[in-house]
Amino acid sequence: MHLASVRTDSGELPAVVLAGRGVALVGDLLPAVTGDLLAVVGSESVTELANAAAAAPDDVFRSPDEVTFGAPYRHPRMLWGIGLNYVEHASDLTESVPDEPASFIKGDHTIIGPGEDIPIPSQSRRTTAEAELGVVIGRYCRDVEPGDALSYVAGVCPVLDQTAEDILERNPRFLTRSKNFPGFFSFGPRIVPLDEAIGEAGSLADVEVATVINGKVHRANTVSHMRYDPAFLISFHSKVMPLYPGDIISTGTPGAVHIQPGDVVECRIPGVGVLRNPVVAGS
Repeated sequence: MHLASVRTDSGELPAVVLAGRGVALVGDLLPAVTGDLLAVVGSESVTELANAAAAAPDDVFRSPDEVTFGAPYRHPRMLWGIGLNYVEHASDLTESVPDEPASFIKGDHTIIGPGEDIPIPSQSRRTTAEAELGVVIGRYCRDVEPGDALSYVAGVCPVLDQTAEDILERNPRFLTRSKNFPGFFSFGPRIVPLDEAIGEAGSLADVEVATVINGKVHRANTVSHMRYDPAFLISFHSKVMPLYPGDIISTGTPGAVHIQPGDVVECRIPGVGVLRNPVVAGS
């Protein structure tokens, strides 16, 4: 079962997607569950929701082609980004992979969903988009070890993380500013169970992430080429602060691509999904 949100006349509403059946609104399956998808992620309602979806009549479901997916949710408690996590990407920037994860935090004002515009800020003359594997935390997580870390994952999703690269290059202390313009974090269209993503690829190490621009693959690489794998990243950050359901760790990009108005950029992860956003001039 995939988790998602769909756009309706009443706003974005939480939904589930079942293979072979389609999309059903959470409210049609469990009317007692209220709020956005964040209220579902990591809660005991997930099992109940899966059972309700399996027992629901076919007329509750619609084809995925008949709906428009939004961001799964808009206000997570925490967005962690990881820089320079692929050795080859670090070499692109003539930098070395740091001895510990190079992480940063983004505000929820940066969030957009599939198909929404990525605005290039007027302050930046060189902005990049970076396809990444997003790891969604499913339950309270504090001081866990790497061997246990993946059991705290609700699922994974495609992410596009944007950077005002020219601002960052002026001074590495400008990292927060360069990463936090509106529209600089897109994710969706679905949150896919980790086991399903692993099953599709054969192993988590074999999951491939690709940065795509205007239909052409710019750079692709597998999780096996990360310096710090998702389990380590969860463990490391859980020892910094608690992680809560819905928190997202964006695990780094195989390659950033310069974007400009008129471009369409994508994150492609086989077995997880395709996230696509157009690029426009911002204010």
